[in-house]
Amino acid sequence: MINDKYIINHSSIVNKVKLFIKLFLGLFLYAVGEVMTINANLGLAPWDVFHQGLAKTFCITIGQATIIISIVIVILNSILGERIGWGTLSNMLLIGFFMDFLMKNHLIPVFNNILIRIIMMMFGMLVLGIASLIYLGVGLGSGPRDGLMIVLTKKTKKSVRIVRTFIEVSVLIIGVMIGGSIGIGTVIMACLIGFFVQLIFKIFKFDIEKIHHKFVGKDINFIHQQE
Repeated sequence: MINDKYIINHSSIVNKVKLFIKLFLGLFLYAVGEVMTINANLGLAPWDVFHQGLAKTFCITIGQATIIISIVIVILNSILGERIGWGTLSNMLLIGFFMDFLMKNHLIPVFNNILIRIIMMMFGMLVLGIASLIYLGVGLGSGPRDGLMIVLTKKTKKSVRIVRTFIEVSVLIIGVMIGGSIGIGTVIMACLIGFFVQLIFKIFKFDIEKIHHKFVGKDINFIHQQE
């Protein structure tokens, strides 16, 4: 007769595997959306302007720049008291990796027609919204940049809008100073990315406030208790 404890543990493992598959799918789609907006060649989003400028300065790829900045932000978030989830760590490492994979293998096309490029940018933002829904929905922690926004909002007691605007304007200015590209697409994404994410959340009736995230520290404590 199969032990009940074995069945429970096996079911728990299967559920965790499913969660991580969903997480990785969401992060891969996020990278697809990012590369679509980059390959539209109409100007980059504020953070990508910063990543591109960093890539040009240090002769690395945009994906590598994304990973490096993500690591720095996660360390900063941790120092400031923001809890880190497995999704946070996966976001930190995998989105940049996936971006480089897509760009090096030319899996996302580049077009010359301005209308097609605009459509590509819009669709890229839609993909980013879907990706956010998927990876946040698993409840394994927010991305490094979202975590930074959250912790600064808590520390400064300012609104999310003010903190997010301050962060994105700051990285945009630094990005331009070190060689990042801006254009009409930068303005479009700054104005519409929030709309697309909110639209996807509304369509799928996704309430982010109802998501209870699981954090790395809790799992580590659980492991220690089992020893």
